[in-house]
Amino acid sequence: MNYRLGFIGCGNMAQAIAAGAIKQGVIAPTDVIVSDPSPNNRAVFERWGCNASPDNTAVATQAEQIVLAVKPQVFPSVAPDLAGLTGEQILISIMAGLSSAKIAELVGRPCRIVRVMPNTPALVGEGLAGVALGPDTNPGDDGLTNQLFAAVGQVVSVDESMIDAISAVSGSGPAYLFYLAEAMERAANELGLGGQARQIVSQTLYGASKLLFESGEGPSELRRKVTSPGGTTLAASTHMDGQGVQPAIIDAMHAAVARAKQLGA
Repeated sequence: MNYRLGFIGCGNMAQAIAAGAIKQGVIAPTDVIVSDPSPNNRAVFERWGCNASPDNTAVATQAEQIVLAVKPQVFPSVAPDLAGLTGEQILISIMAGLSSAKIAELVGRPCRIVRVMPNTPALVGEGLAGVALGPDTNPGDDGLTNQLFAAVGQVVSVDESMIDAISAVSGSGPAYLFYLAEAMERAANELGLGGQARQIVSQTLYGASKLLFESGEGPSELRRKVTSPGGTTLAASTHMDGQGVQPAIIDAMHAAVARAKQLGA
């Protein structure tokens, strides 16, 4: 094999993973080969000193480990390009929903597959990735995977049966926070904060997240400390409870898991 790592698909997440790994010294650009139909995406990797091609088979035949960074709906058209994989190569899938068994079925042969569910804060080095070894892997097959994703955030090891749950909680989780931010920014504008609304909302959510991360206290306890009897926070949280906000969020995560299973089918 000519390259230690390959990427099939060079979108934002692939770029974040590669950039973090190169910056942290996990891998050298010259040890990376990528494929993507988009010249613009390939150009990003070429500027870093990686080898780029429009041909997936170039990656499949030359990389020791291959990150599958395409949409799950696209993978059936990509899978035939992987038919020549050897038993020494490892696939690192960041595709939601597609199980190791389904990936191997589409490729047409047993594969050593490590499944990963990252999230978009990897773009700023603050991601969370759930990593699971597939059934045909060997102990340690996730070694490079763990290094790659530790370079852009934190890594948790899970059983593959938990990957859909990771997808619902962490993979989709940033969108839930952004959804809340949208509502808070809209309210801030309605309340007359105007051009300062974005800054106020962003810093409030950033600071609260950092406090949750660093304080060692749970969200219920932190919320209690903000909520004075008869105060404004109690008025807001009582209204949200009456609107069923918390049960709606929980139901939404269950809906995300159900969708992941549909994608896998």
